[in-house]
Amino acid sequence: MLLPSFDTENEPKIASSVEKFFKDYKVMELLRRCGLRKSKGIPLWSILSYIFSNVFRDRSMYMQQKSGKCTAGFSKNTYYRFMQNPHINWFRLTILLAERIVNGHLKDLTSDQRADCFVFDDSLYSRTGYKKTELAAKVFDHVSMTYKKGFRMMTMGWTDGSSFVPIASSLLSSKNDQNVIGTTKKIDKRTIASKRRIMAQSKGTDVVIQLLDQALKAGLTAKYVMFDTWFSNPHQIVQISQRGLNVIAMVKKSSKITYEFEGKRMNVKQIFNACKKRRGRSRYLLSVPVKVGDPAKDGAQIDARIVCVRNRSNRKDWIALICTDMTIDENEIIRIYGKRWDIEVFFKTCKSFLLISQDFTTQCLKSLLLRPFSKFKIIFFEL
Repeated sequence: MLLPSFDTENEPKIASSVEKFFKDYKVMELLRRCGLRKSKGIPLWSILSYIFSNVFRDRSMYMQQKSGKCTAGFSKNTYYRFMQNPHINWFRLTILLAERIVNGHLKDLTSDQRADCFVFDDSLYSRTGYKKTELAAKVFDHVSMTYKKGFRMMTMGWTDGSSFVPIASSLLSSKNDQNVIGTTKKIDKRTIASKRRIMAQSKGTDVVIQLLDQALKAGLTAKYVMFDTWFSNPHQIVQISQRGLNVIAMVKKSSKITYEFEGKRMNVKQIFNACKKRRGRSRYLLSVPVKVGDPAKDGAQIDARIVCVRNRSNRKDWIALICTDMTIDENEIIRIYGKRWDIEVFFKTCKSFLLISQDFTTQCLKSLLLRPFSKFKIIFFEL
């Protein structure tokens, strides 16, 4: 993926693409619905156009001003005041914009028979050197298997296998006060800002349900919800099923997580060892029906299917997928789960090309994720 450079030749094209995106999806109307009011001073349109075009300049506003190449037409104080405006619900804006793109544009291009999905995953949002950033903490990075400074960026997206749209995200800090290295502020608990900070210190599995509820409330729909082993547990699967959605997820090989199989409580390793495997070059080794959840702990028990597949990176190993839709076969479960990779591509794009966590040095927690998500949508649909 190559982004066009922001030079004299490309500037009119990029500016017109940003303007067209704003008009097509009525971004200004969405901003008003999210609490933005501006009656005087620099026109709101000018500030937004600069913000969403800035990714192509490859320089921060400070460096542009220092080199004498800043064409913003307003001071950096105006810029930062807008991004840190406490009255704007940036979280809601990203959800409403995603709903308008998916339901107003992509749904018409997608067949009803196609399996569209909500995808959840988290990635490291590094803030090394920013100790004054609100609630910045030492968080565990699943890639390097070490603790790093910053946040876990819990993200929800929509995909049909061809297109991916980020819906919403929450920066997760740590509940352990010893791991929090950033500042903490006392904020009125009735405000939007307080809700974001409470969410930031919640469990990742609880945040998944909160993001899902907000997306459903906004009018977004999908046939399946997908995630990997970090969020796969019976309680989570039952909660999502109670919202009328099917789950396809990778099963965690843990002795503490059990399923009901043939009348007994067994973990996935015990189920795998107790059953006869398919021979030959089959796409999967094992497929068994199970019951997920404990009525006493989870409030309900649902039917599901566990499918065990060879690990392509290690032929002696295996991975297990679980699906609550009993009407589709094993090959379809494997095929649909492959769409989860779209969110990994999204993370790579944001970090490599959209300079997530690098191009905006605000210390305000709730405005950190607006621009990378919105810029991704502009690039995908207009450039």
